[in-house]
Amino acid sequence: MPELRPAGVERRTFLRYTSALGAAAAITAGLSACGGPSSTADGAAAKGDGNGTIEAGLSYPLSTGFDPMITSGATPYAANMHIFEGLVDLDPATLVARPALATEMPKKINATTYRATLRDGATFHDGSPVTADDVVFSFERILDEKNASLMAQFVPFIDTVTAVDAKTVEFKLRHAFALFPSRIAVARIVPKKIVEADVKGFDAKPVGSGPYRFVEATREDKIVFEKYAKYNGPHPAKAQKMIWRLMSDQSARVSAMESGRVQAIEDVPYIDVQRLSATTKTESVQSFGLLFLMFNTADKRFADKRVRQALHYALDTEKIIKTAMVGNATAATGYVPTTHPDYHKAATAYTHDVAKAKKLLADAGVGKLKFTVLTTDTGWVKDIAPLLKESWAAAGIEATLDIAQSAAQYAKVDGGDFEVMVAPGDPSVFGNDVDLLMRWFYYGFWPEKRYAWAGSPAYKKVKQLLDQAARAADEATRKQLWGEITDLVADEAALYPILHRKLPTAWNDKALPGFKPLPTTGLSFVGVGRA
Repeated sequence: MPELRPAGVERRTFLRYTSALGAAAAITAGLSACGGPSSTADGAAAKGDGNGTIEAGLSYPLSTGFDPMITSGATPYAANMHIFEGLVDLDPATLVARPALATEMPKKINATTYRATLRDGATFHDGSPVTADDVVFSFERILDEKNASLMAQFVPFIDTVTAVDAKTVEFKLRHAFALFPSRIAVARIVPKKIVEADVKGFDAKPVGSGPYRFVEATREDKIVFEKYAKYNGPHPAKAQKMIWRLMSDQSARVSAMESGRVQAIEDVPYIDVQRLSATTKTESVQSFGLLFLMFNTADKRFADKRVRQALHYALDTEKIIKTAMVGNATAATGYVPTTHPDYHKAATAYTHDVAKAKKLLADAGVGKLKFTVLTTDTGWVKDIAPLLKESWAAAGIEATLDIAQSAAQYAKVDGGDFEVMVAPGDPSVFGNDVDLLMRWFYYGFWPEKRYAWAGSPAYKKVKQLLDQAARAADEATRKQLWGEITDLVADEAALYPILHRKLPTAWNDKALPGFKPLPTTGLSFVGVGRA
C-alpha cells in the first residue's frame, strides 16, 4: 500500500501486521482484553508543585515492543509519542505538523530536495548527542525492506537521506511530493549506537530524545516514565513522573476514574459518558476512525456495485448511531468526516432508503440475497452487529452474523474466505492527510489482497488519481483530485465507511492543566501539567 509505483514493500511488510492493523483501529486491532491491575501506592504524588505524578488508564496491554520502526500496538505507539521525537511531530490533538528535533519545518531546496537542521544541544536519554548520522540511520532502517518496517509504506517517495554535516540532513525524493514536510512525522529518531548494539534490548527498553524517559513496563499492568531533565526541545515534561495503568476492562477504567486513582482514561464506554460527566470532564472528539462495509468482489453477487450500494442504502445508520453508540458517531457523507480540513461531500450519499435498496437488488437480478457478514468482537462493534442484521432484514436481505476476534476474522479475509465484512479502522494515528488516509484502504494491499478489486477499471483510476494528486504542487489541485476519488470510491462501495466514530475521553481538568482529548486512540500528556 505505500507505493506511488505499482511495486512496493508492503506485500512483504504488511503481512506481518495485518491481523493487528485492520480492525478496531488501524493500530489497535487484535489486542486481547484483560483486567486492570490492582491498586498500588506508587502513584502517590505531590500536588501543586508542578512536579507531581500523572496516572492514566489506557485501554490495551502491551501487545508489542517499543521500537518505533515496527511497533503495531496501540499502547506502545502512544508511549512513543512521549519517549521519541521525529524531525517533525504531529500535534496530538490537532494532528497538525510542527517542528520537533528540527529547528523548523524541512526547507524545500527544489521539487525533490529538502533539508532539515537539528536543534542545538538535543540529547538522547543516555546523554549522547542527537546527530545527523542518527537521523540518517533512523530513516534508512525504515526504508530497508529487510527490516519490514511498518512505517515504510508511508515514505516510499524518499530516495536517499544523507548527512550534510553534524546537524544537517538532506532528503532526495524519487519524485515531487508536496506533503513531505508533514509526512516524515511517521519516522522517530533513534540512537544508532544503542540500536546497533542490541536491537531487542532497545525494543524492550527504548531510548529516545523526547520529554519523558522510559523507566519500566509490565505487559498487562503498567508503563512508568519519568521527566527527562536534559530535554531542551519545544515541549518539556510538566510532570516529574507518569504511570500508565493498562486496563483493558472497561469497568476497571471507569472505576479508577471515579475513585480518583487515575486522572484520565481513554475509550470511555458510551453508556458511562453521561454519568461520568457529572463528576469529571468528558468529551467525545470526532475522529476519522470509521466503521466500514467491505465486500469480497470476487463473489459474482458483490462484483455488481448495485448490490454493494443496496446494502448501504438498507442501513438505518442514524438508528445505529443513536441506539448502539449513544450518539457518539456521525454518518459518513464522504470518505473523511466533515471536521476534516479536506472534507468533500461524496456525490453518492447513502441515506436510509429501503425502497431504493430493493430496486437496486432487482435491477441487479438478485432475488433473495443471503450472506454471512464477518464482524470483530470489539465492544462497540459487537453492539452494532444486531442492528446491521435488523436493517438488512427490513429490506428482505438475510445476513448471518459471524462475530470473532480480529485476528481470526482477518485470517478468513486474507484467505479469500468471506462474503461481507463490517469492521473498524483508523490509520489517522500515522497522519491526517487525505493521501495517507486514502492509500491505507484504496492502494495496494487492501484492494489487491483483501477485497479483490485489483482487476477493476475503477481501482486503476483511483491509483492514477492518487498518484496525480501526490505529485501536484498546489493544494487546490490536490483537493480537486481527492474529491474525484471520494466520488468514485463512494459510488463503487467496494469498501466504504458507514460512519465515523467519536472517541470519548474523561479527565480531571483541575489536576491536569493543559490536557486535551485526542481524535485518535491513546492519550497524550505532552505539555500537560499535574496540579
